[in-house]
Amino acid sequence: MIEFEDVTKRYPDGTVAVDNLSLRIPSGQITVFVGPSGCGKTTSLRMINRTIERTGGRISIDGEDINSKDAVTLRRGIGYVIQHAGLFPHKTVVDNVATVPKLLGWDKRKTRATAMELLERVGLDLKLAERYPAQLSGGQQQRVGVARALAADPAVMLMDEPFSAVDPIVRNQLQEELLRLQRDIGKTIVFVTHDIDEAIKLGDNVAVLRTGGKLAQFAPPAELLANPADDFVRGFVGQDRGYRALTFVHPDDLPLKPLPSDLILDDGGAPVGWRIDTADEIQPLGSVFTRGDSLRAALDAVLTSPSGLGVCVDADSRAVGVVDQAIVAEALRP
Repeated sequence: MIEFEDVTKRYPDGTVAVDNLSLRIPSGQITVFVGPSGCGKTTSLRMINRTIERTGGRISIDGEDINSKDAVTLRRGIGYVIQHAGLFPHKTVVDNVATVPKLLGWDKRKTRATAMELLERVGLDLKLAERYPAQLSGGQQQRVGVARALAADPAVMLMDEPFSAVDPIVRNQLQEELLRLQRDIGKTIVFVTHDIDEAIKLGDNVAVLRTGGKLAQFAPPAELLANPADDFVRGFVGQDRGYRALTFVHPDDLPLKPLPSDLILDDGGAPVGWRIDTADEIQPLGSVFTRGDSLRAALDAVLTSPSGLGVCVDADSRAVGVVDQAIVAEALRP
């Protein structure tokens, strides 16, 4: 657990970046700091590894004050991922990942084996191991950054807006990859973003900070959406928080209608599109959802379908049934 106790950061000119911040970050979960520019979210994160020193208060990891350790030793035990990955341009991908193990004195064989294993774990083709950062896409660079942060198997990882510089499609892929990875490794992750949707998607807990470095609310995403603490939080999470809250509603037995004749399937039973009003041209499918998905996923499938029917698929991407708006609305009733 990481604990902030009345932590303050005041700069010499009198500017207060973080003001008496107190919260407990649970072990093995993703905690997201989110808020507008100037709210102190990045400052708060960087005080954990002492790349910024606090002015007052106490920060501890598993009960031990972080100031009881040498700053360099502390940082080598904490993974750190930043925007644009922060890779060394003169080092190959595998050597970038091996940076901290080398500093810790690991032998060459163990270091390289660990680096290669991590590249595979974060979804990178091992053929890229000997390339340089400039030869990679933005998404690939961020994966290398995550692998490097994990190389020494730290209990804590800090991630400072790591996905903000990539396009929306790649950002979604990286978010899904992080969630998959977290299910396997169970690290204590502190993640900074300015995007409330990213915070809600990734966070087990979300800390909303207001300008001036004050904590406005600290809660699980579902609670944040259902019960915003004040007008600031209400405005920050947006007017569509009811729709966002559907992400956390998972009906066990959403009834499915039979597959309609105008849904086009491939030879394996996977949906490929719609033939509406006997037109020759196949209309786009829209999004699909699976059994156990959230109501938001089901509703999105309905809204993006030209037929008004959301398609449910199984684990092999085969269509198993459809839902309409009425079915989704009925599932929302208490």
